[in-house]
Amino acid sequence: MKKKSKPKSNDELRPHYDFSKAVRGKHSKQYAEGTNVVLLAPDVAKVFTNAETVNQVLRQLIDIAGKAASRS
Repeated sequence: MKKKSKPKSNDELRPHYDFSKAVRGKHSKQYAEGTNVVLLAPDVAKVFTNAETVNQVLRQLIDIAGKAASRS
């Protein structure tokens, strides 16, 4: 009984790949944690130029909304 030979690949790029320094699962922890990417409209992005500013304003809004909800 003869062993079946592996089919030859027509992929010409494979010899050019170098995974000798690759690390398995390097980004798996970050991927598992997920992400909360939010796209801002261009006019909003002009005002909020970085994540710190966005978070600061949203925290203030949450605080204001909480105070308004507790009054009613």
